[in-house]
Order: sequence, then structure tokens, then C-alpha cells
Amino acid sequence: MIPFIGAALIPALKNKSERVKSYVAVGFSILSAFFALSILPVGLAGNEIHSQIPWFSALNLNAGVLADPLGIIMSNLVAWISASIFVYSISYMHGERSLTRYWFFMLFFIGSMQLIVLSDNLLMVFFGWEGVGLASFALIGFWYTDRKKDYVGTEGHVVWGIPMWASPTHSGIKAFLFNRVGDIMMLSGMFMIFAYAGTFGFKELLSDQSWAQEMMQQNLLVPAAVLLFGGAIGKSAQFPLNEWLLEAMTGPASVSALIHAATMVKAGVFLVARIGPLFFALSVFNISQFFEVVAWVGAITAFLLATQALVNPEIKKVLAYSTGSQIGYMMMALGIAGLSTNFVDGYTAGFFHMISHALFKASLFMGAGAILHAVGSRFMYDMGGLRKNMKKTYIFMLLAGLSLAGAPLITSGFWSKDAIFASLLESSYSLSPYLFTIAVAIAIMTAFYTFRMVGLVFFGKPSKNMANLESKGQRVHEVSKIMWIPFAILAISSIAIGVVGFAFESQIHSLFAYYLSNTFGISERGVTS
Repeated sequence: MIPFIGAALIPALKNKSERVKSYVAVGFSILSAFFALSILPVGLAGNEIHSQIPWFSALNLNAGVLADPLGIIMSNLVAWISASIFVYSISYMHGERSLTRYWFFMLFFIGSMQLIVLSDNLLMVFFGWEGVGLASFALIGFWYTDRKKDYVGTEGHVVWGIPMWASPTHSGIKAFLFNRVGDIMMLSGMFMIFAYAGTFGFKELLSDQSWAQEMMQQNLLVPAAVLLFGGAIGKSAQFPLNEWLLEAMTGPASVSALIHAATMVKAGVFLVARIGPLFFALSVFNISQFFEVVAWVGAITAFLLATQALVNPEIKKVLAYSTGSQIGYMMMALGIAGLSTNFVDGYTAGFFHMISHALFKASLFMGAGAILHAVGSRFMYDMGGLRKNMKKTYIFMLLAGLSLAGAPLITSGFWSKDAIFASLLESSYSLSPYLFTIAVAIAIMTAFYTFRMVGLVFFGKPSKNMANLESKGQRVHEVSKIMWIPFAILAISSIAIGVVGFAFESQIHSLFAYYLSNTFGISERGVTS
């Protein structure tokens, strides 16, 4: 509720100074983060907070909060990364018009994501789902005047008669429409389940499984589960609904960081993490096809987008392709969990990679924003040699890049990907060797495009664009502390987790093994009781 209260207050500050609006918005984001932190001990102890109030009495529907280990950890991830992005925004958005609109939708964005994370039923999740979609539409198209410098893509580049560049308004509408396809699928799956179960509640769906038996008898259980996953395909930009994510780079870099690290695309992964154990607990009804769809959609997306990141010339689009690819890794892990005798391993691996990715990708996007802020171009061939001019940005983007590339032993990305590889190798699923091969190929491509990006931006000779700026007296220099400190903290955190990676993974595994056993009856060996 705290971000929503802040969002409601921001319009009342329309006539106040930029500093007042910015500090109030940042204050609410930090307050939300500390509130999330206050319930973290509950989640780490494997406990939960579940509270309900009557909502639609005629349909016997309740509104409720479910703060279990999954929701609490995710809530903290969303809150703290969002808070760092908000602090960064104070400087990054300085002097921009329409800051009232910016801060309203940023707070509304994280409030909607928290609603998804802490809701105890699918209907409330869907309300948050739509809130996230609305906020992303508004923020991707924030620069609605469509200045040429805010476009993505190379102007004049046409493929099969389709322009390969887009304006902010076009991109915002595209994201909105692509997500509506997934949302319709999700809504259809929700109401198919409601028609048989008479409830949207996660707890209620688990406690009485007669609805699943009835749906299975009519061959509707797997289609309903896949339709729910359709919502995740849209929000998390998975194949074939991945195209919107690439043009979403028209928004401010702070918005890109929020979408890719803390909200929006993580919502789809969280939905699968929320419903995956429920459907695995129903494995007596043989719904392995659902998990196969999840795993293969993730694998296809991860591979396709990694190949595109290899050659793209725009720094933010390389990171966007990377996000879709890394989300595919998470989907692979969550899918293979349901196809294995050891559900806990795959589930833990997917969630661990989500934590890892949130840290290094937020850092990379904020670092990219700092570079765009200094250089004035989104194209990497307009950069070059920046390590001399922007030493701090170089160091911390390199650290975050090492995590993305999975540099051995010292990065969170190495350990989380290693956990995914292990779950694929240990799976009893007949096609898991193919998934493993794809995953390894993606890891190699990830390392290549990461170091290509770092090399083009920070090494070599300064570009003609850089020389032109210097000739005009516009010397490229390091950004302010309030911009680089937030992404420095996240980059260092990704390395810190990597240093203790094995122990960190072990703790997450133990926590989720306890949670899955107590809540769903899923043991370490994946046996339901």
C-alpha cells in the first residue's frame, strides 16, 4: 500500500519544486523497502503471514495477503532495487518536464508489483498485473513528443518492409498490445479454474483438489495451466510475445532498469514460481505437459534473444535482448523442476538466478543510462575508450558484466547458472540433455556479447562522436555520485553473493525445501504427500 499512497500524493505536489517531488517519491520507495525488510525474518524462518477479508460476498471471494517465503523475498527484491533506481532517478531525470507524471507512474509501478507478489489469490494478482501493464505503457512512452534522440533502432533500416526503428509512443502502445494477448490468455485460464474450483485462492486451490480431478477428466487442466502461463509469456517477454521488450528501450534508463530488474518481466517468472508448486502437487493428474511448455518456451527464447544480442549496435538493446534471454534461463529451470524427481533443485535454481539477474541487470541499465547521459548516443560505435573518462562507471559495469557473463567462482551469475545446469543434468526428463546443450550454448553467447559490449564502450579509441563532443567543449566526464553509487552498490552485491555463492545457494535451497515441504508436501526428492 505504501507506494500507492505515495503515487496518490504526488499529483498534489504538482506545483512544488522538482526537489520536493523527487524527495517525496524517493522517501516513499525507501519506506516501502524498510517495510519489506521488517517482514524478512518471517520469510527466512520459513513462516508466513496470511490474512483475508471479505471482498465479493455474492461469489464468496476474499481479498487477502499471503506473505510466505517466496513472496517476502520477492517483495524485498522489488522494494530495494526499486529504491536504488529511485535514488538514481533524482539526478538522471533532473530538469525533465512532467516529473509529476514520472514519479506517479514509478510509484504506481512498484505498488502494482508488490500487489502481484503479496496477493493470496489469482484475481488480486491480475489487478496488480494490469497495473504493471498500465504503468509500463505510460513510462515506455514517457517522452511522448517522439524526439529523434529517444527512438530505438537504426533509422532507415527496413526488413521485409517493416521499419526497424520505433518512437516512444509506438513502443508504449506495442508493449501494451502485446501484453494484452498474454493477459487474455491468463484471464481465460483463471476463469476456467474458477468455474470448477469456485475460488481464485492459492491456499484453497491446494487444500481441495477435487476441481483438478474434474478438469483432468475433461482434459482441461493442462490447457488451463498453459493459458495461465500465457500471461507470463506476455509479461516476461518470452517467445513468441517477446518483441515488445526490445522497443521498450525508448523510455528513460531508470524505467528500463525498473522493468528489467524489479518489475514487469519478473512478474511472469514470479507467477510461474507461484503456481508451479501447486501444479506439481497435482502431479497425480499427470500435467507434465505444462512444465514441458514452460521449459521449452524458456529455452527457445533464451537462445533466440542471445543470438540477437551478439550483433546489436545499441547498448540498451543488447541489455534488453539479454534480459529476455536470462528470463528464458529462469523459465527453463522452473520448467525442468516440474519434470524432475527433484523439484526443489530446479525451483531453487530458477529463483536464485532471478535474484542474481535483478542485481546485475539493474546495475547494467543504470550504468548504461549514465553513459547515454554523458555521451548523448545509444549506439556503442559512438562511444569507445570511456574507461578513461568514466572510471567508476567502467569498474562497476565491468563487475556487473562479469556476473552476467558468469565469470567463475566470484560472481552471483556463475553460481545461479551453475545451479540451472546442475538441475538440467540431474533431471530424469528424456529431453533434458538437449536443454542442457542449449543452456551451455547460451552461456557462451552471453559471455561473448557481454565482453563485446564492454569492449566497444570502454576500450579502443574514442569514436568520432566523442571527438566531436570534445571539439565543442563538451568533455565527457563521470556522472554525479547520486547516479553512480546506486549501481555501484548493486554491482558489488552481485560480486559479494558470488564470493559466498555456494553457501548462499545452500541457504536458499534449505529455505525453499522447507517451504515446499510444509506448504505443498513436496519433499527434497520431489515426492508429494
